[in-house]
Amino acid sequence: MTDMQRIALARRPKGDPVPEDFSLETGPVPEPVEGEIVIETSHLSLDPYMRGRMDDVQSYAPSVAIGETMTGQGVGRVIASKADGFKVGDLATGMTGWASHAVVKAAEARVLPAEVPPSLFLGALGMPGFTAWTGLRKYGRPQADETLVVAAATGPVGAMVGQLAKAAGLRTIAIAGGAEKCRIATETFGFDAALDHRAYETAADLRKDLAELAPDGVDIYWENVGGKILEATLPLMNVGGRIPVCGMISWYGGVEESQDRLPMMWRSILVKRLHVSGFIIFDHWDDYPEFLTDIPAKVLSGEIKHLEDVAQGLDNMPTAFISMLKGGNTGKQIVAL
Repeated sequence: MTDMQRIALARRPKGDPVPEDFSLETGPVPEPVEGEIVIETSHLSLDPYMRGRMDDVQSYAPSVAIGETMTGQGVGRVIASKADGFKVGDLATGMTGWASHAVVKAAEARVLPAEVPPSLFLGALGMPGFTAWTGLRKYGRPQADETLVVAAATGPVGAMVGQLAKAAGLRTIAIAGGAEKCRIATETFGFDAALDHRAYETAADLRKDLAELAPDGVDIYWENVGGKILEATLPLMNVGGRIPVCGMISWYGGVEESQDRLPMMWRSILVKRLHVSGFIIFDHWDDYPEFLTDIPAKVLSGEIKHLEDVAQGLDNMPTAFISMLKGGNTGKQIVAL
């Protein structure tokens, strides 16, 4: 193949992304220089953090420039190598972006075992699973008999958090979007209970039913969403409760609701002496080898369950991404090329 395809950022979105914010580009397959490899991708990851990279704002990582390939992780075969430790034919992963081919620095890539389905390294054995494992241990600090609430509980991060907490002896409550996802939360991922946040018009209504499921209060709230779910859960937190802040997908397109709620939220943090910990998984990659000694066997044996939602074709990435941000996926969103 002499050509590659990629999805570039065509313009900065205003609110929720739309298809016109992206463009499909064709060009020559890149050539590596010393210390680099070229990966022909087979599977690409879609993750909520990518929405933040589309805005021209200061953050923990650079924004995607107009005309630049959308950022993201991919897996595939090495088709050219000028780096020790990588040979043509190896299965590898790195930050390939939304592209059929990508040059990746060897120091930022990893050879993958051929016997493991490659898409797992974009989900349960990749950044989402590692995020759950790291955040729960370091910032959730779970103890047996405590109560955990997880927002976006059937996504790849939330589902892993719930299963790890359940294995540690906690009572686990899922909050998900839709009756079917609530069923999956309890029947597939083993949550003790689940609530459909779409069934509630207000945070107060959601809080009432959540309080019934957590009569002893909430010790850990895993934050993926923000918005109504955060507002419902904060007043139920126990003194000394922990809130690992992993994401806030409901606010990625902008915040419309009144800021008058902020004092109430801030007061809850004060009077409950809550430990609210924002964390970025890129700060913790030194722990990834330990994760790989703990989790893969449990995933491959089925002890830890996972789901994948696979879209087909590079040209379908914008549509799948837009749908994912609105909760249209079930499990880890992946695009197969």
